Amino acid sequence: MSRFFRSNLVRALLVLLLGIVFLDGMSVFIKTLLPRYSALELSAYRNAIGMIPAIVLMLWSGELRTHPRRLMIPQWKLAFGRGLMVTVAQLFWYIALGGTEFALVAALGYTMSLFVVVLSVPLLGERVGLWRSVAVVMGFAGAVWIVRPTADSFNLYALLPLGAAFFYAMSMVTVRLVDTAVSNALLYLYSAVAAAVVNVIVVLATTGFAGIDNMQDAIQITIMSLLGGCGVICMLISVRMAEPSLLAPFNYFGLISAFTMGWLVFGEAPFDKIFPGVLLIIGGGLLVLWRENPGKRVALQK
Repeated sequence: MSRFFRSNLVRALLVLLLGIVFLDGMSVFIKTLLPRYSALELSAYRNAIGMIPAIVLMLWSGELRTHPRRLMIPQWKLAFGRGLMVTVAQLFWYIALGGTEFALVAALGYTMSLFVVVLSVPLLGERVGLWRSVAVVMGFAGAVWIVRPTADSFNLYALLPLGAAFFYAMSMVTVRLVDTAVSNALLYLYSAVAAAVVNVIVVLATTGFAGIDNMQDAIQITIMSLLGGCGVICMLISVRMAEPSLLAPFNYFGLISAFTMGWLVFGEAPFDKIFPGVLLIIGGGLLVLWRENPGKRVALQK
């Protein structure tokens, strides 16, 4: 069993799942804050304060004490471009959270896995075989089965998570194009700075910052931003440890945490909708784990 948990895929999976929980927690705070703050404003706070985890990680590793030239990324344009992708994705995601049910947004957002698999072919030259494709389709079918969307569900707000999923997938897949010598914290810092600058400029040019109303909101905004920063770093680590299309089916496990958080915070209790869709979600993830780790099958059986 210890050999099983030492595999890169399993470690990447555990980091990915931790990142998913962080990001679902961030979404809960966003939905709570949206009645009082605009999506643009929250996105600006998220990216500015969300740099803190990356800075702390770089201080702890000693990376910030190195020569400034070592902080220059060869693919700096791509690193900043990822920040723009994240900005668009955040805007779509935040607006959707304010306009429709948390569970529906979460379910549609996990179509990111499909986009990751599709984009990995032209951008990374990956070969997505039959088993990965089947696993992703199983996971998506499980997500649809859980939500059971009706015709009324697919309005503008229902389409926004799909747009967010596409741009998030773009940002995750392009991580593999950056030199592996670049640390995860530094890579995230580049994209966070780009996203924060764009957010601040857009807010100042449009609605302006209304200001934070009280200390409770300030605490919630800070926690939301830190959860987002930690979540993205976990995502970066996972996709640099294993191929994005290989991890894609496991993204659907986030539906479980999203439904749980929606029940605890917003009083949603859709647990009667989870089965049997959740079995397809789990089955898709286990299928990839089984097919891609044939040498570990004995460990799994134990």
